[in-house]
Amino acid sequence: MPRIALFPGTFDPITLGHVDIVNRSLNLFDKVVIGIGSNVNKVPMYSDEQRLHWIKEIYKNDSRVEASIYEGLTINFCKEIGAKYILRGIRFVSDFEYEKTIADMNRSLDDSIETIFLTCLPQYSSVASTLVRDVIRNGGDASTFLPGIVRESIYDKQKN
Repeated sequence: MPRIALFPGTFDPITLGHVDIVNRSLNLFDKVVIGIGSNVNKVPMYSDEQRLHWIKEIYKNDSRVEASIYEGLTINFCKEIGAKYILRGIRFVSDFEYEKTIADMNRSLDDSIETIFLTCLPQYSSVASTLVRDVIRNGGDASTFLPGIVRESIYDKQKN
């Protein structure tokens, strides 16, 4: 049975920190599905389709990585795609406290699905989509935090 992990998030936009977590997780899993979750409490800066396009472009040459948009409970989407693992990136201790609460809830909903935490590399500890969006919204240059395809897409649009 293949080891499938779901990496859920909004990825608004996907950052080098996200890419680092996915790339390092490929040594642990046979397949990683990057799940773009629709969260009614968040209004994304970029459309679901745009974020899906970026992720598919980044991983177009790696069949072990897929991307999908989903709604509802993450646990239900795990069941739908056959994932037995939820992958989460941790930057700080506060991230762990928040993520553990979610992992505990998910475990109470389905104890056959494990949450796996990977800590980010030090150079990505300050990279958060929220901060990147703020920089972009305010005309700053967040390009050092973004994968090439995302950087080109965002900054080429701003020039036109």
